[in-house]
Order: sequence, then structure tokens, then C-alpha cells
Amino acid sequence: AGYDVFSIAIQPDAKILVGGQFPTLAGQTRNNIGRLNVDGSLDNSLTNDTDGEIYSITVQSDGKTLVGGYFTTLAGQARNNIGRLNVDGSLDSSFTNGASSPVYSLTMQSDGKILVAGAFTNLAGQARSYLGRLNADGSLDGSFTNGANNEVYSVAVQSDGKIVLCGWFTNLAGQAHNYVGRLNADGSLDNSFTTGANGNVYTVAVQEDVRII
Repeated sequence: AGYDVFSIAIQPDAKILVGGQFPTLAGQTRNNIGRLNVDGSLDNSLTNDTDGEIYSITVQSDGKTLVGGYFTTLAGQARNNIGRLNVDGSLDSSFTNGASSPVYSLTMQSDGKILVAGAFTNLAGQARSYLGRLNADGSLDGSFTNGANNEVYSVAVQSDGKIVLCGWFTNLAGQAHNYVGRLNADGSLDNSFTTGANGNVYTVAVQEDVRII
């Protein structure tokens, strides 16, 4: 009781990655992250864990797994709230950049760049206000500088590349936007999107017809 699953992702081989705040998965010791086989049984090949919660799991097109959350170690090595695992579950030692506070959402763009959202004000050693973008190799994308005035909880990418996001903000890219907003693919504000909400929005998704939930 009291344990949580915050994120689930499906690999290309249909195995199921599970992240959250828990000490066991399928009856075996797993600290906050684990993997299930297609039939729901535990995949014993993935044993690396974290010392804190996993809020977001995203599988890249090459099969590597991005994990974001509120942790200081991943697979026994220092990682600040974001890290990457290889296809076999081992730590990707080439991906070392972190965030200063929890990461709530990791979203891939079609060009392989990684959108990072959360409660942080620093990403990869540079000032970023609750939102930022990494290149495919994990380095900071210096061209993406717009942020929000409070936490961003969820990010989704439309088929045209536009970026929809939601959270606890009332200002996005320097303009008034209440809890929901949209950026163009290059990170600039989409001024045509004016819809908002009157309270925190925790998750956003885009349908195939580009309608936004």
C-alpha cells in the first residue's frame, strides 16, 4: 500500500516498461523501474534501478530508454533526475546531463530531439524555466529557450511538429497562458492557440486527427 506507478511505455518488442515509486514489481525486488514480458511476467534481464521516483519513461526509435523523475542515481551511477538506458537495460554512460529538480515529462520529436518538462530551473547546466530541449546525443539544444513561469507537467507533439503542453503555469514564452499552451516546432510561441483552463492541468495527449485531449 502507498506505492505508485506513474509511467508505462511499450517497447518495439512489446515488452512493458514500468516506472514509479515502488520496491517490488511482480513480486520481485525492483526499485522504481522494471520491465514486464508481453504476457505480464517479470523480465529478469532489467535489474537497474533508481534511488527515487520515475515519472516519465520514453522509448527512443533506437530502442534506448529515457527516464525522468526525482532521483540522484540511476543504475548505481550519479544522474540528476534524467538518464538513459541502453536496449539491454545497462546505463548509457554517454548521457550525463541532468536537471536541477524533478522531470515530469520526456517527449521525443520526430527529429530525435528530446523535450524535457518539469519543476526545474536548470537543465544541462544552463538556465531553463520548467521546459527545455536536448539534442539526440543528450547535449543541450541552445536554440530552444522559451519556458514557463511554473511547473510543466505534460508535453505532447502534434503530427505537424507543434508542441502542446500543460501544467501549473500562467505564463508561457513571456505571454499569458493559463495552464495550457502551444509552441511551434522551433520552440516559438504559437499565438493562434489561446485556449486555457482555470486550474492545474496534469496531462495532455494528441489524437490522430490532431484533436487535443
